[in-house]
Amino acid sequence: MTDTIKVVVADDHPLIRAGVRALLLSLDDLDLVGEAADGDEAIRIARATRPDVVLMDLHMPGTDGVTATRSITAELPDTAVLVVTMVEDDASVFAAMCAGARGYLLKGADQDELRRAITAVAHGEAIFGSRVAARVLALLAHPPREVPFPQLTDRERQVLDELARGRNNASIARVLNVSTRTVANHVSTIFAKLQLADRAEAIVRAREAGLGHRQPT
Repeated sequence: MTDTIKVVVADDHPLIRAGVRALLLSLDDLDLVGEAADGDEAIRIARATRPDVVLMDLHMPGTDGVTATRSITAELPDTAVLVVTMVEDDASVFAAMCAGARGYLLKGADQDELRRAITAVAHGEAIFGSRVAARVLALLAHPPREVPFPQLTDRERQVLDELARGRNNASIARVLNVSTRTVANHVSTIFAKLQLADRAEAIVRAREAGLGHRQPT
């Protein structure tokens, strides 16, 4: 690795990317070599630029950050992924770690903390923000039961579970006490995140992962 650390930022929010861009351009030892707005683009740019560090958001359209992290770390072992996200629940932290992320920061981190974290993971260290570190220690001591489809939110997983039980959108809405439109939006998001073609494929994938085995009442 050269003295200058090559960085790619992957985040679907233009303002976040602009803020990171401004920081990196102000520092001589960090070089921004690419920006991505979703996981698929992050993978393509990482392949093309071979960065030292990818700053990865978790919740992005299309391929999510966990899946993109897994692909990048498997294909480019010399590239470190530093998760920079708003979410700090145990499932997200655990999924990112299992996918190969070397660090996990929340978006409230200041510029000095972000710079230190980029430098640390680029040199092979693991680093976690102060609010995440306690969760990481707890997860190492008591790893949670593996959650199917960790890229989904809890609500999306509930919807997929009900879908796998054979319920239609109206029935799912009644069970979860939400509107049918809300269920339809969740179903569309699930299809996008898991790259599913239709409900039949969703049911098969969900049941293979252990969801939907209890029959609807």
